[in-house]
Amino acid sequence: MSQPRQELPQQIPVVVLAGFLGSGKTTLLNHLLHHGGGTRIGAIVNDFGSIEIDAMAVAGQLGDSTVSLGNGCLCCAVDASELDEYLDRLTRPSARNGIDVIVIEASGLAEPQELVRMVLASENQRIVYGGLVEVVDAVEFDTTREQHPELDRHLAIADLVVANKADRVPEGEHQRVLERVRGLAGGAAVVPATYARVDPEFLFDCRPTRERIGQLSFDDLHRYDGDSTGGDEHDEHEAHDGHLHSAYDSLSVESEVPLDPRRLMAFLDSRPEGLYRIKGYVDFGAADRRNKYTVHAVGRFLRFAPELWAPGEPRLSRLVLIGAGIDAPRLSKELTACAQDAPHTYADEHSMWGVLRYVQEPQDAD
Repeated sequence: MSQPRQELPQQIPVVVLAGFLGSGKTTLLNHLLHHGGGTRIGAIVNDFGSIEIDAMAVAGQLGDSTVSLGNGCLCCAVDASELDEYLDRLTRPSARNGIDVIVIEASGLAEPQELVRMVLASENQRIVYGGLVEVVDAVEFDTTREQHPELDRHLAIADLVVANKADRVPEGEHQRVLERVRGLAGGAAVVPATYARVDPEFLFDCRPTRERIGQLSFDDLHRYDGDSTGGDEHDEHEAHDGHLHSAYDSLSVESEVPLDPRRLMAFLDSRPEGLYRIKGYVDFGAADRRNKYTVHAVGRFLRFAPELWAPGEPRLSRLVLIGAGIDAPRLSKELTACAQDAPHTYADEHSMWGVLRYVQEPQDAD
């Protein structure tokens, strides 16, 4: 039987957002800030010039290089040497009642793997790496690869790829471009997008919108703009209110029988390309009676985090899967088959090894 593990403190996921100039990564970041649904986002960018300053004007400065975005979100302008400093600033409990997720927008010429290494090497115990999202211009994809051969390397390490401007690809070329992107991205999920409108739930858990007093938020501003101007902005607002992921497939699975860790890992290792997001928590029964394990997957990125069961909390596994073109009945059947044959017996000592590979080790306190 596996030894009880030290529970990690609540950590803030850090998502790295990369892409060459013109791909639409800043549009995607602005979209996330507008449609976070109450999620407090810490955005780290190279400069404020590309972020929508009009929306920022609802609140004042918080230091030389930090701007409050009005809905609990913060934005920092940094270079790579300052990254640790601003990760520390954004993760302090005093940072506007706490940040839920941090998105680092790499510059158009940055090497994303260097940012990923910096996040993974950070000694800040309040953060946890949340995956690499690469944005590509589907219209100019072939040209971009010719000008920047390193794009192939970026795609190879991405966890989720957003094929932006997919609506502008000529009809006869659409499938070829997407298949080429998928081939270079290996096992990463590839999400076609228009105007970088990707459901934030693909990247992180959205918090319910909370009542706000005294100042407008990004969500408020966007609502008023959509209601009064119509056109494209109105369409985007309507798409959000109608649940942006309505164009995708969603599957919820609940099990009162603990899941077998080996079977679940086999399922996760073979998940289909169109499965963009998995979230929830799992009961591994006798393999670890003290903890439930939260699951966070973005494309091929996967993380587990042990969390102590609360007294009297029902011992259930609950998972939500979001994707496009997925066979929901088949996936549901495969997940159901992950249930343990004998859930009340002791697990062998090696049963959790596959899961523990994706658990961040707790660091010793200084």
